Amino acid sequence: MKRKASIERKTKETDIKIIWMLDGVGNSSINTKIPFFNHMLELFSRHGLFDLEIHATGDIEVDYHHLVEDVGIAMGRALKDAIGDFSGIKRYGHAVVPMDEALCLLAIDLSGRPNFVFKGTLKGRTGNFDTTLIKEFFKGFVNEAKVTVHVNLFYGDNIHHKIEAVFKAFGKALREAITQDKNIKGPLSTKGII
Repeated sequence: MKRKASIERKTKETDIKIIWMLDGVGNSSINTKIPFFNHMLELFSRHGLFDLEIHATGDIEVDYHHLVEDVGIAMGRALKDAIGDFSGIKRYGHAVVPMDEALCLLAIDLSGRPNFVFKGTLKGRTGNFDTTLIKEFFKGFVNEAKVTVHVNLFYGDNIHHKIEAVFKAFGKALREAITQDKNIKGPLSTKGII
């Protein structure tokens, strides 16, 4: 049975619809009205082999903050719904991804406890996208999914390449963490639950 979630999140600031098939092939249909953010989510989908549809609108005339953060929140909820009780999954995943001169290591634990650590520098803009919003996306995702994510962005000169390395690593690490293993009975925890 394929693991899938459909989420709708509507606030006074944003309107988001997500369909996420965890056991996919990397197909995506992403429209957030923010071209750079669309591109990063498409990379995440492709490198994580997730089939992902996101249609999101919001008050981007104010700035992109609400929409980027709320997409993270909705994706966190979708992941949690699609995984269910965490039975039979590897739980941990990591990836080291080079993107030209940039290098990122991302590690994830589907732990039931939200924690986000980001080491590295993201300052400035790529096009009209404020790159500091990447951290807001991850905070929203982590808090809603109740997972731990560590990002170590070791270096890079081009801000686009640095963020691209992060999203590719995110997809690959999450793919590893959600992978099912027939030898794992129930959640991978000595507590018996996550």
